[in-house]
Amino acid sequence: MKVAIVGAGWAGCAAAVEAMRLGHHITIFEASRTAGGRARRVMATVDGQQIALDNGQHILIGAYAETLRLMKEVGVDESASFLRLPLTMQFPDGSGLLLPDWPAPLDALAGILSARGWPLADKLSLLKVALGWRLGGFSCPPGESVSDLCSGLAPGPMAALIEPLCVSALNTPPERASGQVFLRVMRDALFAQSGGSNLLLPRTDLSALLPEAALAWLAAHGGAQRLGVRVQAVSPAGPGWRVDGEPFDRVVLACPPNEAARLVQGSGVATGAWMAQARGLEHEALATVYVSGASALLAQPMLALHASADEPAQFVFDRAQLGGPAGLLAFVISASTGDSATLTAQVLAQAARQLGLADLRPVQTIVEKRATFACTPGLQRPAQRIADGLLACGDYIAGPYPATLEGAVRSGLEAARSLR
Repeated sequence: MKVAIVGAGWAGCAAAVEAMRLGHHITIFEASRTAGGRARRVMATVDGQQIALDNGQHILIGAYAETLRLMKEVGVDESASFLRLPLTMQFPDGSGLLLPDWPAPLDALAGILSARGWPLADKLSLLKVALGWRLGGFSCPPGESVSDLCSGLAPGPMAALIEPLCVSALNTPPERASGQVFLRVMRDALFAQSGGSNLLLPRTDLSALLPEAALAWLAAHGGAQRLGVRVQAVSPAGPGWRVDGEPFDRVVLACPPNEAARLVQGSGVATGAWMAQARGLEHEALATVYVSGASALLAQPMLALHASADEPAQFVFDRAQLGGPAGLLAFVISASTGDSATLTAQVLAQAARQLGLADLRPVQTIVEKRATFACTPGLQRPAQRIADGLLACGDYIAGPYPATLEGAVRSGLEAARSLR
């Protein structure tokens, strides 16, 4: 069939590659001239030189099986593209969790028992809660939050491990985050497979990491690409559809939910319930504060930070250890609030107090106000199928994962396999 993919983010690229692999003829549309959607390259100037940053610092984990498989299929060399490390949640003073490179779940057990700076009571509290999750089949009532899920956990491991894991994976604070989705992430990352908890820190920008490799694969296999083209309208045409007047057999909307709802509304099909769910999603912001300084060197490529209202960053990355210029740091604020100027000032103060780095200067602060949907308990997310021949994919579509790169890729793959 002749298939239009509207959007060249991670979900759209996954859908396009899979649909072409299944024998369809693909045209992919993208409003921006840079592929990647909410995980893409941005350019900045540091010391007079143009460098590639990202619109948000992202990491992957070893449990992202579909993303890693797709990368391999389109020719991405994992070892060259990532720095793979055992899961670490260590702070600048050396306290925190560091998992050994052991089979799962022994690595998690050993990491908890050997966590630095944690009293034995805290370690036993976390082991007891984690055992309860496993005995319960990593399931909980739909209305439970992550805070509810951890009601019996000691304050220490809650603050040093669960809270940063929750906001990094779900981009939603524990008191508002879905316990069921969090348990799915924890199961896949820590207990389902060896290496699933490994951190994969990108050595290249996010557009080059998958989207551009996918587009190159599509071009090599005869797929058509239209970057810098915002689709204005989709409309039914007999058994098929038209995209800005061009006929297609099927259409996959791989754009953000509000943009997809705009196109669906303009199509005239009776899908009020789908549009209401897409437009009704609450969103969380994600901020990345890039700073630079001659003495900006971390002990590890990534460190956890103690976050508070006045010191909001949960993690900091040393971009020099990931192939970037010396002295460049990226501070990540999940579920962020506030404007970019305030966040920048707060991060500079946080870096001075927690890292002892007082000579940093701001490079660029990027706030993605609609970075993810708020992954709240019992959330009803839009379905993949909108109407006959019209599908949607993206990390916001109904599924077991939160708004992650793996969730986006899985949604794209499933949409392509559902083309009928």
